Amino acid sequence: MKILFKTLSFSIGLTLVFSLLTYLLPQIKGEAPVEKQVDLGSLTMDDFVALGEDLFSNKGTCTLCHKPPPLGRAPDIQGEDMVALSIERLADERYRGEAKDAAGYILESMLDPSKYVVATWGKKGSNDSESPMPVIDKAPIELSSMEMDAITAYLQAKDGNEVTVALPTAEAAAEVAAAPAGGSAAAPAPAATADEAMAKYACLTCHAMDSKDTLVGPGLVDVGERLTPEEIRESILDPNAVLVEGFPPAMPADFGTKMTVNELQMIVNFLAEKKG
Repeated sequence: MKILFKTLSFSIGLTLVFSLLTYLLPQIKGEAPVEKQVDLGSLTMDDFVALGEDLFSNKGTCTLCHKPPPLGRAPDIQGEDMVALSIERLADERYRGEAKDAAGYILESMLDPSKYVVATWGKKGSNDSESPMPVIDKAPIELSSMEMDAITAYLQAKDGNEVTVALPTAEAAAEVAAAPAGGSAAAPAPAATADEAMAKYACLTCHAMDSKDTLVGPGLVDVGERLTPEEIRESILDPNAVLVEGFPPAMPADFGTKMTVNELQMIVNFLAEKKG
C-alpha cells in the first residue's frame, strides 16, 4: 500500500506540473473573420495603395526580410525608389525576365524572384543566380493577383511615382471580399502536423531544414544536436534572447501570441529530432 500511495502521489503531482506548464504556454483563441466589403464604386487609388502597404507589412510578410541594414536579410525596397531601381535592373545584362516596365518588373519579382537576383543577395552557393525569396502566390503566403497588384501600386506610389496598375475589377475584388479589415486574410485553422505548422508560420522561407545552408536564418538540419528542446522553444518564443553569431534579429517576436500550444509543441518536437 505504501508503494501504491507513492506511485499515485507521483503520478498526480506530475499531472499537475504538466497542467501548469500548459496553462503558462501561449495559447490562441479563434475569432470569426470580419468581412471586408470591397465597394468598387467608391474604391480610390489611394485606398488601393493603402491596401498594398498593409499587405506589404502583414500578410505578404515582406518586412520580415526587406529591412534597412544591418537588420535586413534582403534589399531595403521600402528605402529605395522602386520605379527607378526597376528600370535600372531591366537594363542590367544579368536580367533574365520578360518584364517591359517597372510595374511588370515588380510583379515578376514576386512571381519569379530568380529572374533577377541583386548582387550578394542570392542563395548561398548559387553565384547570385537563385533568390532565397519564396514565390508569394504559392503557400504559405498565397497572395492573390489583386493583392500583388495592390503591393505593386504601393511600391510605385510611395516615392511619388505615377501608379500604372489599374484598379481591380469586380472579379478580382471578389477574391478578398471576405478578408478581414486591413487586407489580411482570415486566421487559418490550427495546424494538425509539424509540417503544416511550419508552413503556416513560413519557417521554410527563412530556414533550410535539410542542410546547414543559410537562407535568411541558419540551417536547422542539426539543430537538435545544438539545442535542447527548452532552448528551441525559447528561440521561437523569444528569438532575440540568444542571437546566432552573424545573424541580426530578423525573426518575428510574436509567435508566442500566434501559435497554439499544440502547434508550438509539434514544431519543438520536430526540430529536437533534427540531428543532422
